[in-house]
Amino acid sequence: MNDLASQMDPRGLIRESYRMQGVSAAECRSIFLDWVLGFEQDFDLAAAMTALLGEYGAEHPDHPMTQLLREGVSSPSPGTRGRQRGGRRRMS
Repeated sequence: MNDLASQMDPRGLIRESYRMQGVSAAECRSIFLDWVLGFEQDFDLAAAMTALLGEYGAEHPDHPMTQLLREGVSSPSPGTRGRQRGGRRRMS
């Protein structure tokens, strides 16, 4: 694992998910959630997911964790969801 990937996965959770034989998408989601919860709120998750995709994605294109990381990188951040049209809609 390169230095950037080890900084982005200090507990090795993502790395270990790639080593698990027959790991399911549901198990990867659980591992991913545990990985996310291990960081401070202001941590750049998009950069971390991009770095980890660079480390593991090409070698494991069909792995459920690769799919999950791709989805995470391509999704809007939670802070922008629902606010794309000017915030809350008013009820009449």
